[in-house]
Amino acid sequence: MTQVSSSKPDVKDEDLVSLTIDGIQVSVPKDTLVIRAAEEVGVQIPRFCDHPLLAPVGACRQCLVDVPDAGNGRGFPKPQASCTIAVAEGMVVNTQATSPVADKAQQGIMEFLLINHPLDCPVCDKGGECPLQNQAMSNGRGETRFDGVKRTYPKPINISAQVLLDRERCVLCARCTRFSEQIAGDPFIELIERGALQQVGIYENQPFESYFSGNTIQICPVGALTSAEYRFRSRPFDLVSTPSVAEHDACGSAIRVDHRRGKVMRRLAGDDPDVNEEWITDKDRFAFTYAVAPDRLTHPRVRDALPDGSRGELRPASWTEAFAVAARGLAAAGASGVLTGGRVTAEDAYAYATFARVALGTNDIDFRSRLHSAEETSFLAAEVVGAPSVTYADLETASTVVLAGLDPEDEAGTIFLRLRKAALHSRTRVVSVAPFSSKGLRKMKGQLVPAAPGEEAAALEQLANHADFGLDATGVILVGERLATSPGAYTAAATLARTTGARLAWVPRRAGDRGAVEMGCLPNLLPGGRPVTDAGARVDAATAWGVSSLPETVGRDADGIVAALASGELGGLVVGGVDPDDTADPDAFRAAVDTASFVVALELRETDVTRAADVVFPVAPVSDKAGLFVNWEGRPRSFGAVFTNPTSLPDLRVLAGIAEELAQLGHGSPLGFRTVAEARDQIEDLGPWDGERATVEAPPTRPVVPQDDDRLRLATWKQLVDNGSMLDGDEHLRAAARPAAARVSQRVYDELGPTVRVSGDRGSMTLPAEVADIVDGVVWVPANSLGAGVLAGLASPGSTVTVKGADL
Repeated sequence: MTQVSSSKPDVKDEDLVSLTIDGIQVSVPKDTLVIRAAEEVGVQIPRFCDHPLLAPVGACRQCLVDVPDAGNGRGFPKPQASCTIAVAEGMVVNTQATSPVADKAQQGIMEFLLINHPLDCPVCDKGGECPLQNQAMSNGRGETRFDGVKRTYPKPINISAQVLLDRERCVLCARCTRFSEQIAGDPFIELIERGALQQVGIYENQPFESYFSGNTIQICPVGALTSAEYRFRSRPFDLVSTPSVAEHDACGSAIRVDHRRGKVMRRLAGDDPDVNEEWITDKDRFAFTYAVAPDRLTHPRVRDALPDGSRGELRPASWTEAFAVAARGLAAAGASGVLTGGRVTAEDAYAYATFARVALGTNDIDFRSRLHSAEETSFLAAEVVGAPSVTYADLETASTVVLAGLDPEDEAGTIFLRLRKAALHSRTRVVSVAPFSSKGLRKMKGQLVPAAPGEEAAALEQLANHADFGLDATGVILVGERLATSPGAYTAAATLARTTGARLAWVPRRAGDRGAVEMGCLPNLLPGGRPVTDAGARVDAATAWGVSSLPETVGRDADGIVAALASGELGGLVVGGVDPDDTADPDAFRAAVDTASFVVALELRETDVTRAADVVFPVAPVSDKAGLFVNWEGRPRSFGAVFTNPTSLPDLRVLAGIAEELAQLGHGSPLGFRTVAEARDQIEDLGPWDGERATVEAPPTRPVVPQDDDRLRLATWKQLVDNGSMLDGDEHLRAAARPAAARVSQRVYDELGPTVRVSGDRGSMTLPAEVADIVDGVVWVPANSLGAGVLAGLASPGSTVTVKGADL
């Protein structure tokens, strides 16, 4: 008899159970399901409802096996569902491979499933990758005995704006309902009716509103659930699949890009147990059409000066001409600054950091076009770059996870799913320092530590000696980028980590933010966390770059660059991937771009920046280039190019071209690389800084929250689905956005009524009011969900606004 041991080497012998499957003895950990034990011996039992990340339910009955009595009381008189019974010592299991009883039972179940299942495989989206098709051939009868009329339903039903249901295809496996309830915490779909009439349905007047609804489409074993955008667009066997990494947040989720004839047809979740397991957000799944929007830039453009000295119109140009014009313009402009958004890959971020130092001779570079602070700058240098990693696995083993300035469901969906899993199964306590208990926090069964904007530092300080929250060396503190608007909060978080022994991690919003920090896109840091003020650090970087020296003083941050452009201290600007409405002061940023004597823009699509720039370079989206993102853990997430598109280049290639032209004019030096591979080799050669780390510099004062009746502190953050330009092109996804509303306390709602007008120093918004368990004296408005967004049209987060009753 062949014997197989457990594939898990860390399992102790006393925790193993021995049984026999199809004549093969196998030892597996106790409580292992029979269907998993069969996989250990290479037997694939057919199944529909079973999924390794969902609780067993035994709904479809397709996985029936024969468990005879071996004289030890471990047998059953009838076939059993192998997905619901656990192994037992001495158990004997015969699958369809060796048992006529199991084979007949599985064929019978398959026959029942196919009685009412339509024969529409040629037009079904699942056709060609359908488990029902495959198992009907391998474990079903070769002909049907049913001669009645198949049941039909009106189709499709809009479960949500994105998910469509064909009820007659459903095999009632309950995968979708279990995912919604167990994983996402959004139980808006359920099995209704009984017996032969049972079907998937939605609650009346309550659609399936979930940020993770697309996962139900992917795990559906038939074509019952389909995507509104992908429906009837392609056949699976016509697609080419390329693994990649999601570019919308800092989670680093693995995805699979399915494309045909140079066009992305759909994106699916990749299988990566260490990161996103098998789940992704709807934004990662559906938001990819922005790269083929009509305003996509397809060729360089330059602006000629008119005879009277005024600026002319942008005109098409060759790459060679654009490189030359950009170099001459930057050389003539004098001192220049560099602003790059957080969407770029780590290699592109490295190119921006290198370009600023060796081509422009400046430390005036910042990736934080958003709101930021000097405290955040020192925090990133001291606690983030090169810091020991906190991982997704750590979230599941932590006793307590503190969230400060972070709402994971909206800002980091994969973190939210892991925390919810940890809270429900490993009893991890989730504590949120926030102005109110969000929907996501309630799904994680978390606790709220109320804190108005600006009071997060005091709330974090109180946690150190608060026994109720149990923060110790097994705890984790996750801080979001929004804490930059709360003076002292980053310092308090770092102090709390040192005091309790808890591990600290920074969770930014954008995919390229952590990589930008590591690569030196900050005014105080060189690549690898090297301080610009440290002579040894400058020597390291200068040697790697082949230059004699580097600028010694800390440069201007994004706000300082904008102010210097406005005052004339800086003449040139190189800007890549910055949305003016996402900056700290949109009007000031637009004015600075208009004032600058020469602007070079690297962008994917038309923006206010490209329309005002002197030279515009089209850069490649993530689908058209290779690279890597560094996720919030500090984990490199590399990906290859899906397409080769000659109409755009990676940012690093554009910067290399400009630097080479500048060097010929006697300004600076070339970057020393032109390709992603060459940049990555240089990054590895340079390595991390091994010198002394900086410390967090605390701000001297903290703001006081006003107590006036109609003056409230503004809290805001972006929701997962909003008006962001990277959601353009998929109206089904955008239709899934949560309605914009002003969340206020019960007292404010009673005083002002169901509609309020919120007025700040930049404008006003009229919104429906919604009662929330929010700190009194605070109003929350979703950023970028109405008009031009909160930053552009209302006020800065944390500032005071006037809230009065209004009529829509």
